[in-house]
Amino acid sequence: MNRVVLDASALLAILNREPGADRLTPELLSAAATSTVNLAEVQGKLVDRGLSPDDAWEATLSPIREAVAFTSEHARLAGDLVAQTRPVGLSLGDRACLALGLALKVPVYTADKSWKRLKVSVRIHVIR
Repeated sequence: MNRVVLDASALLAILNREPGADRLTPELLSAAATSTVNLAEVQGKLVDRGLSPDDAWEATLSPIREAVAFTSEHARLAGDLVAQTRPVGLSLGDRACLALGLALKVPVYTADKSWKRLKVSVRIHVIR
């Protein structure tokens, strides 16, 4: 399977066994990459919920195959997306996910329904 990119919301759906998580199959997860920006988001949410930092980090990394460092190319792409994504209210983390998908030329997966309204040059799969 070709690589895919997961947004923080998709990772949290898996970790919290939320609706839609079953759409992220073991085969898909075996090819999943996530931006380090999105990993920081997930780590922070898990620590806020009471997990120790070490346990939170282990859980954060567990569903994915690859953590991809946020590069200057990704930063440029994320910045370029501001005008396109403003009407949908995307955060820097959301744009970091899209930037990684654009850089790798692979689809992105999210649990955020508002992404359905986006018109960007990467395929977006909304899991719920």
